[in-house]
Amino acid sequence: MRILRFVILAVILLGGFALGAWLYAGHDENYALQKFFFRARYARYDEQIRQASVRYGVNPALVKAVIWRESRFQPDMVGAHGERGLMQITEGAARDWTKAEKIETFSPTDLFDPKTNIEAGTWYLAKALRHWAEKDDPVSFALAEYNAGRMRVIRWEKNSGRGGEFGADDLREIMDFPATRAYIRSIVDRYLDFKIRGEFPESSATPHTSR
Repeated sequence: MRILRFVILAVILLGGFALGAWLYAGHDENYALQKFFFRARYARYDEQIRQASVRYGVNPALVKAVIWRESRFQPDMVGAHGERGLMQITEGAARDWTKAEKIETFSPTDLFDPKTNIEAGTWYLAKALRHWAEKDDPVSFALAEYNAGRMRVIRWEKNSGRGGEFGADDLREIMDFPATRAYIRSIVDRYLDFKIRGEFPESSATPHTSR
């Protein structure tokens, strides 16, 4: 009997540990549970997101969706290629931002500061959205650039042979980075979900996106 109780307790503990690990990993389909268990972390940076979004003219729900996908709201995250912080900013992108904003003192470790990271990432996202503004779905193009780099997106456009007619459906079809395709889909889904949930109801900056 004591052995049976021990086994049951062990199963419960292992199940709880597995559930906690699964939630912490942040799978797309369990966002509501993630937010319930990690509410403070998921809402902690909303004000910084709002401020950067107003400054650069990007919908805050889109910025938050990028943060969710890139770091699950963990400001000390370091990527495989040295990307840092909430929006996983590379040092090169950060240098472009500091040059554009005339910031004279900057260290890569500054990217672990949530406000700095969100401003740099939102600036980069805004720049990408402006570059692809004439496309049928600028958000998908901007996210492709954010993940794979502008030169790859330009290469995909060139290889398609469609010139100015190259649209989001063409982009998804021709890109040879399955991870980037999944990246775009997950962020767009979360962005639309954030809008439906009304996470930033007073927002007026609304990038165009199509499904």
